[in-house]
Amino acid sequence: MKVTLIAHTPDPERIIATAAKLCYSSSDIMSLHDGLTDEKVADFIDMLASIGHESILEHVSFTFGIEGVSRACTHQLVRHRIASYSQKSQRYVNENGFEFITPPEIACVPEAKELFEAEMARLTESYEKLADILTEKHKKELIEQGTDEKTAASKARKMANEDARFILPNACETKIVVTMNVRSLFNFFRHRCCNRAQWEIRAVADEMLRLCFEAAPHVFKNAGPACVMTGRCPEGRMTCGKIAEVRDKYKELKK
Repeated sequence: MKVTLIAHTPDPERIIATAAKLCYSSSDIMSLHDGLTDEKVADFIDMLASIGHESILEHVSFTFGIEGVSRACTHQLVRHRIASYSQKSQRYVNENGFEFITPPEIACVPEAKELFEAEMARLTESYEKLADILTEKHKKELIEQGTDEKTAASKARKMANEDARFILPNACETKIVVTMNVRSLFNFFRHRCCNRAQWEIRAVADEMLRLCFEAAPHVFKNAGPACVMTGRCPEGRMTCGKIAEVRDKYKELKK
């Protein structure tokens, strides 16, 4: 897994502080912005966090490149609706010899790992055979319709990929670019940094949080799972029972 912070709103903490101060001031916007020292920005954002004023967080966004994750992971990721996504297409990108993600619980058991890798090899071979069969079918039809052979071959492969992808597993490796505003990121971290989140998306969320904290430490000082952000676990009987351990983990992550 690799998570890269591609870009974020310039001077994010000052932008948030400016937007927040405007709500309580009749001054012009640039006077508010230019009058904020680094110390005032830090103090104001800390105050905003204490009162839970979150709407102003939507003025700042972060864009991440996420690679080396499974389709199972990104299927969960895109359920966070207030965000923008661009993912490697299995329709247009040929997946011959596709990479796959092996869950740690499978990798640590030799028998399970052997079975898993054998199945991935079988699916790789089946995908390639299926794509070849469909390519020949479409190529023949396109040539019969008057398309020249070179163009027909190119179009046919893309048409074949569209249906051959149905055989690809959830383990298939993918890449995705994600943009979220800070308020959406808070919600994302609240749910996906939790111990009850699936291991892979939790690892992605942890790395995204680490990168966000480096860029805007005052904004993300209290970000993390619900037990870190609100001081209590909302999971009821489903709690992991490790609140102190989780809090220590995120203190360490933000050092």
